[in-house]
Amino acid sequence: MEDRLETIFKLQKNLEKMMSLDRYPEDAEGKISVLCTAIVHEAIELQRTTNWKWWKKPTTFDKAAAREELIDIWHFVIQASLELSLTPDDILNEYQKKNKINQERQKNGY
Repeated sequence: MEDRLETIFKLQKNLEKMMSLDRYPEDAEGKISVLCTAIVHEAIELQRTTNWKWWKKPTTFDKAAAREELIDIWHFVIQASLELSLTPDDILNEYQKKNKINQERQKNGY
């Protein structure tokens, strides 16, 4: 059985093949830059599903809309991972290293 993250990577690669990339930068730095911009904007769209405006009357939280925006972020994060030649194994290894650092920081009052 295929790993779930491997499946996500394959789906993203297939989606990329379907896209018109004529306006997509050719260099790695440019690609990462536009993907970061996309991630930031999708994060703002996710934030807009919440009642962050304390001066407005709250509305019911739309969890389905929030999930959709979060998945949009995942699309761009996975694409950035592909652009940086990260594999699912690389992501796990890097995550574990950073997680260990973050745990140590928490233990030491960071």
